[in-house]
Amino acid sequence: MNKKKSDFDKVFSAWDILVIAFGAMIGWGWVVSTGGWIEKGGVVGAALGFAIGGVMIFFVGLTYAELTAAMPQCGGEHVFSHRAMGPVGSFVCTWAIILGYVGVTCFEACAFPTIITYLWPGFLKGYLYTVAGFDIYASWLIVAIVVAFLIMVINIMGAKTAAILQTILTVIIGGAGILLIIASVLNGTVDNLDGQIFAGTTGVSNVKAVLGVAVLSPFYFIGFDVIPQASEEINVPPKKIGKMLILSVILAVIFYSFVILAVGMVLDSGAIAASQKGTGLVTADAMAVAFRTSVMAKVIIVGGMCGIITSWNSFMIGGSRAMYSMAESYMIPKMFSKLYPKHKTPINALILIGVLTMLAPFAGRVMMVWICDAGNFGCCMAYCMVSLSFLILRKKEPDMPRPYKVKHYKFVGTMAVLMSGFMVCMYCIPGSGGNLILPEWGMVVAWSLLGVVFYAICKSKYKEDFGSLVELISDEDSATLMPEADEEELDEVIDHAIDVVLGV
Repeated sequence: MNKKKSDFDKVFSAWDILVIAFGAMIGWGWVVSTGGWIEKGGVVGAALGFAIGGVMIFFVGLTYAELTAAMPQCGGEHVFSHRAMGPVGSFVCTWAIILGYVGVTCFEACAFPTIITYLWPGFLKGYLYTVAGFDIYASWLIVAIVVAFLIMVINIMGAKTAAILQTILTVIIGGAGILLIIASVLNGTVDNLDGQIFAGTTGVSNVKAVLGVAVLSPFYFIGFDVIPQASEEINVPPKKIGKMLILSVILAVIFYSFVILAVGMVLDSGAIAASQKGTGLVTADAMAVAFRTSVMAKVIIVGGMCGIITSWNSFMIGGSRAMYSMAESYMIPKMFSKLYPKHKTPINALILIGVLTMLAPFAGRVMMVWICDAGNFGCCMAYCMVSLSFLILRKKEPDMPRPYKVKHYKFVGTMAVLMSGFMVCMYCIPGSGGNLILPEWGMVVAWSLLGVVFYAICKSKYKEDFGSLVELISDEDSATLMPEADEEELDEVIDHAIDVVLGV
């Protein structure tokens, strides 16, 4: 096993990694999908469903937390699965997670200009063509391409620059959500919950409705796994990295659940049904009712727009680091391991993902929904392989230093494998409610074949170097693990919050 010192600068603080993970999980779904969740499970039922889904993700997150703290190296899943399963398992796992990251960035490039049409109905100008029933306009394309280019440039300019953008936008998202929650308490009423606490009419149907939301909810938590990808750039002790990862999942569960309850407190079942048939933006309509002005609906839409950018930004970080780690192991062309000298960012990987993101809008929003679904399948597959790696390494390397050590690892690991495996099955079983359709399977197969091509070419070209894992030389210089002076107080607050939530 080759060893080297890290080529990256440690620029991420505890706050940075929290907002990167939280921002990745809180996208546009809380604005456009809340009404559907309530119709499917009821207000309390949907909130419970997200809590149950959060427990499912929590088990997977615990395995990630231990492995990330034990191996804080760029690439995350690549390193974990390589250590446990060897080069082939690592290739499959990392290639799958890259599909997920690229899929999300492509989808967000289409979602962003679509949201502008909600804010500015006259935005669409210059009709060009139609793809799968979706009309493509010149103004829509221009905005998508320009924003995609800017996000690529921001990420190339440095990880810290991307983190600053993430912080600003995540604060806006959180502020919009908190405003809605406060307004629902002040101006909402529990009377609106009548007839929509649960979606079913009997105890059995209520349980089925809650579980129906629970099955869908893990898809909205995808994104916490970006932290391991950038762990080599994190300027906090390894144990704290694990805690931050778990805290980000807990905060996402709380956010989604409270937003659902807030909407139910403000809008009765009839108003939600009318909103669904109208704009479809039930959360925005609830905000307008809570504040008694339509202007506030735009505040929620802006918050959702920020959510798109935070997810997009996080997955650019994750995808580029995953590609870098594969290139470091000679699994894909070595050019993708090149770092920009000044800012220490994987420039070629970022350019490739950026170009794909700029090309994606030409295919239309419908095709991007397909690639996003295919990417979510890839993420869930990687989660299952990481959970397996967690169990394998506990048996294979019991003495490995684990700064963040999970208690009852057999139970946690088994639950993580079962839960993530169940999510993979949901994509595969027809009629499950989450199964992939034929075009989405086509994308999964095409991506897999591209992986086979890379595998064959690189194995032939790099020979014995193919699949070699580069291990970092531990840097015990405590100065590299200390936060900047102006961040010390914030880090203390975060430490306290983590300990309260996790009870450690």
